Amino acid sequence: MKIEIAAQTRATQGTSASRRLRRAHKVPGIVYGGKEAPAMIELDHNDLFHALREEAFHASILTLNLDGKKSQVLLRTFNMHPWKQQVQHIDFQRVSADQKIHMRVPLHFANQEISPAVKTSAALVSHVMNEVEISCLPADLPEFVEVDLKDLAVGHSLHLKDLTMPKGVEVVVHRGENPVVVTAVVPRVATAEEEAAAAAEAAVPASQVPAAKQAEKPAEEKKEEPKKGEKK
Repeated sequence: MKIEIAAQTRATQGTSASRRLRRAHKVPGIVYGGKEAPAMIELDHNDLFHALREEAFHASILTLNLDGKKSQVLLRTFNMHPWKQQVQHIDFQRVSADQKIHMRVPLHFANQEISPAVKTSAALVSHVMNEVEISCLPADLPEFVEVDLKDLAVGHSLHLKDLTMPKGVEVVVHRGENPVVVTAVVPRVATAEEEAAAAAEAAVPASQVPAAKQAEKPAEEKKEEPKKGEKK
């Protein structure tokens, strides 16, 4: 999926200049990296705001059209207003075709509904991770990594190293680490119901209680006979 976004060189810098841009429905930003010097840029707010709502915009090689000159970039960071739907600032990084990049891409979970955990055991599948950090050349960058859950069984988990990466893509993980990506467990409600049923079965029916026990009642207190001269 090719995504292109237009920008113009920003002539002025500073807090006051950035405020004026925002009032004019523009977003200040910067593009850096590669052999060129960092460039201060400005973008149309509405176009950028809608682009940021697309998942692919965050995990794809983007084409930045800066004053008519196109270059390949990655979205690195952006800041939003604390309570307004307003993009405050954005950073892009230029990429080179022959240099590997590190990028976080989303995980897409497939075949969950046909897995033994769900289909047979009605287990709750918990997505512990929703994105993964990878390393690859720009041309090999995937929009997402698919996690196939068709063989997931209840009580089992998939770890990061269990995932199948696309060609040319390596997962970035610290030595010795292999975090959990997804788990399948029986919901707590179902477990509580099963425990209640087991407790009911374990209860001894009244018919099996010895007759002597059933007939046993608390002894009544004996009434003392009144002494001579006392009224009953």
